[in-house]
Amino acid sequence: MYSTPRITSSCVLACQSNPGALSKALFSLQHVPAAVTIASRRTVASAASNTGHAQSSDRHSSVPKRRLSFTSKVPARAKDAFAAKSTDKIWLSKPAWAHPIYTEDEMNRVNVAHREARNWSDWTALGFVRLLRFGLDLATGYRHDPKGNPKGPDGKPITYMNARKYMIRNIFLESVAGVPGMVGGMMRHLHSMRRLKRDQGWMETLLEESYNERMHLLTFLKMHQPGWFMKTMVLGAQGVFFNGFFLAYLISPRTAHRFVGYLEEEAVLTYTREIAAIDEGKIPEWEDMDAPDIAVGYWNMPEGHRKMRDLLKYIRADEAKHREVNHTLGNLDQKQDPNPFVSEYKDDRPHPDKSITHLKQTGWERDEVI
Repeated sequence: MYSTPRITSSCVLACQSNPGALSKALFSLQHVPAAVTIASRRTVASAASNTGHAQSSDRHSSVPKRRLSFTSKVPARAKDAFAAKSTDKIWLSKPAWAHPIYTEDEMNRVNVAHREARNWSDWTALGFVRLLRFGLDLATGYRHDPKGNPKGPDGKPITYMNARKYMIRNIFLESVAGVPGMVGGMMRHLHSMRRLKRDQGWMETLLEESYNERMHLLTFLKMHQPGWFMKTMVLGAQGVFFNGFFLAYLISPRTAHRFVGYLEEEAVLTYTREIAAIDEGKIPEWEDMDAPDIAVGYWNMPEGHRKMRDLLKYIRADEAKHREVNHTLGNLDQKQDPNPFVSEYKDDRPHPDKSITHLKQTGWERDEVI
């Protein structure tokens, strides 16, 4: 609970003689609820006025007075949307799933790839992804830049996108991308309990994937706070997509995993284009932007590699991993086969695991892992 600050006459005198104390008093008032009395606000305002008058008399008379605004609520776009809760006992809450360490060389090997559709299940999944991609492009205003990277009259590359449009697209994409892993993990968890049998290790990987996608979303929210319209779009999209994917997983888990694999192909493509746009000078705001602290801690980003471009490489590598995981799971027997990404193997050949050391861009075939 907040306690209402007491503004006394001695405090006013201290503020008038020490501008620094005035700043602290103003800062404290901006971070307390509306329970602060109007009298307390007027007292500090009076101190501010007197201090401003005293300082202006020492300076040139043409210096205008600064008007101070007292608000009990920090503007939504300026505040931390999900500040960590501090308590008397707890200092830090670490992620339940520690993120694997990616090397620069491993992330540079990630590339755009596509698994060709081979049967009706694949074509169904691919068709729905293309439909979803069309809707996402329409909702976020995304347009491909002209081929050949032509330049305009000002000598700068012609581009239809900017930092704000890319950020809106990323937030919308990640708000949807976190749904499939949670739905798949939940469905397999309930299926395991209902059948009184083991899940063969699938649900952990699916829930971890959903958690990872949520971390992407939280990272982008540290850099951009969407407005009410965007939040409404996210709410509607999540409701429709959750129920649709739930039904799809009930009918055909294999098709659902293939759908996610194709969806992650689009995510890798999106982040690859964003990285290229930075390199081509099309997003100057991102060229020297630092990654948020939440990203530095989650991905263990090393010193000297903590810029926006580095962050996009980490996120793209995650999406490439999800692409590999879901294409692989789509190749397996959904009821009998163990999860190859958490299994121990009998030989020393490269096998799938949680890292991207042996990343297979379009997934592992069943005879390679089972």
